[in-house]
Amino acid sequence: MPNSKPPKRALLIVNPRARRGTGSVASAVSVLERGGLAVTEEKAAENEPLTELIRRKASSFDLIVLGGGDGTLNTAAPGLVDAGLPLGVLPLGTANDFARTVGIPADPTKAAEVIVAGSLAPIDLGEVNGHLFFNVASIGFSAELAADLTSHAKKRWGKLGYAIVAARLLARSQLFSAHLDHDGTTEKIRTMQVSVGNGRHYGGGMTVEESATADDGTLDFYSLEVDHWWRLLALLPSLRKGTQGRWDDVRAFRTTEVTIRTSKPRPVNTDGELCTTTPAHFRIRPKALQVFRPSS
Repeated sequence: MPNSKPPKRALLIVNPRARRGTGSVASAVSVLERGGLAVTEEKAAENEPLTELIRRKASSFDLIVLGGGDGTLNTAAPGLVDAGLPLGVLPLGTANDFARTVGIPADPTKAAEVIVAGSLAPIDLGEVNGHLFFNVASIGFSAELAADLTSHAKKRWGKLGYAIVAARLLARSQLFSAHLDHDGTTEKIRTMQVSVGNGRHYGGGMTVEESATADDGTLDFYSLEVDHWWRLLALLPSLRKGTQGRWDDVRAFRTTEVTIRTSKPRPVNTDGELCTTTPAHFRIRPKALQVFRPSS
């Protein structure tokens, strides 16, 4: 009898702090194993960064399956890039914006079926000051939201937590000045928020740009240059659809590199995590990872 191929070895890492991370992923693991994968779950040592766990274990595996939300992906990004292994995602977070962008089902069991089906596609990553991101990086209102939205609130309230904290922040939001350097030009702006997107979705229901994808080789920039905070209420439907670039008080363009400078350092939010400050140099990292996603 001919020798059968050994099963592919899957490194499974589940973030227990993700919104659904404490629930059972047993059914998803069963799907993976029935699909011919040898699954080994590994947990980080005490105080070990997730990316270091990946670097430590990746050489013994053929693919990585990550259970968590957008923050988990963000934290793991450097290790994932270094490992160079195909990535499967089990959405367990609050918003799961990356999964939505690439069409991975919200149900972890169905997401496991996508991994078993084996359809791989390259995706880009964004980078700001050396920090990688999957979805969107922003300065201004969204960064303040990330600072105020505690992990406890996200776990207790889910997407509603974003709305509760956002409403509180809106009342005290102020414009700030910044300089933009991109495509050989420098522009001065007064804005409430600037966002630089690699993917399409962010913030539990917002859209960077309606036609954006995570594999188009570009970054989508927009700046909310509104006079009053209540103007955002009128903009909200467009922000959800990704058509805000059509408004006169929204500056929007597509690029591969942009630098944002402010008079004093302002925090930068990447995928819901505060990771660096301005001046912020953004660039695209094309085809940085291979991800299991639906073939359609």
